Amino acid sequence: MLAWLHQLGAEVKGYALTPDYSNSLYELIEGDRVCDSVIADIRNNDRLKKEILDFKPDFIFHLAAQPLVRRSYNEPSYTFDVNVMGTANVLEAARSLTNFCAIVIVTTDKVYENIEEHYHYKETDRLGGYDPYSASKACAEIVTGSYRNSFFNPKYFDEHRKAVASARAGNVIGGGDRSDNRIIPDIIKGLEKDETIIVRNPSSVRPWQFVLEPIAGYLLLGAKLYAEPTRYCEAWNFGPYNDDVLTVKEVVEKALEVWGHGNYSTSAVENQPHEAGLLKLDIGKTISQLGWKPKLKSLNAIEQTMNWYKRVIRANASVYTFDQINFYQKL
Repeated sequence: MLAWLHQLGAEVKGYALTPDYSNSLYELIEGDRVCDSVIADIRNNDRLKKEILDFKPDFIFHLAAQPLVRRSYNEPSYTFDVNVMGTANVLEAARSLTNFCAIVIVTTDKVYENIEEHYHYKETDRLGGYDPYSASKACAEIVTGSYRNSFFNPKYFDEHRKAVASARAGNVIGGGDRSDNRIIPDIIKGLEKDETIIVRNPSSVRPWQFVLEPIAGYLLLGAKLYAEPTRYCEAWNFGPYNDDVLTVKEVVEKALEVWGHGNYSTSAVENQPHEAGLLKLDIGKTISQLGWKPKLKSLNAIEQTMNWYKRVIRANASVYTFDQINFYQKL
């Protein structure tokens, strides 16, 4: 998202922790060169408020999170602290801004109470969460709704001058991800080490989408909030079309096909924490009211993602990242 904002000519201040791993996408695109980078914890309310008030942003895109389901089982308190109170801290700091600001709070498709059936969740469906990550993100949605109703109510926009919406994206894949226990990074690590890739949940279904799809949605939502600040202050789903469905096994097979070689195993992994086996989003509202729609099928998303990793082995990651943005914009 930083790369795209930079390309659009935006002046950006970033607030985040140091990346968890070396050769992060932020480092590869020389993030320090394209934004004012603040390395700090979102749980540090005083520091966060100071940085936001000093910058006086026209837009806030809140993506800071503990984003991993399996890690949330090991660190549940930390996950709730970052995802729930971190969101509250962002919105609380925004209360002190005197300028108009459009605020997009990014959560996840996992905020819904998952009934594990072939059903596409709508923005009005019940929130919930089995695992700590999902539950924390559902709580972040509730916090966002409470702040919107209590302090940023569209009815009183002329008084507070804030427009707040939330974005719920499906399973995002794209170049540069090195996180643990995520399918594409697991594939890349296995290929780099010439090891058999262990696939934990081969039959699980997710709303797969290329990373630039939801980012385009976040930017569009921010622009809509800025243009009509009382109209779009709601929750919005971003995902693939309803008939664009792939299992984890199909994702792995397509990824290895694009790469040109590799092996995987679907051997049972014992003592796994619970993860949802079936999850789909309804994007009808986003298409009809926001004017956003997917540009790439899931198979294309896998192809673009694997090509990024292949390309950066022998070329400049920053250049190819911007090339992919240009490619997507032409769509």
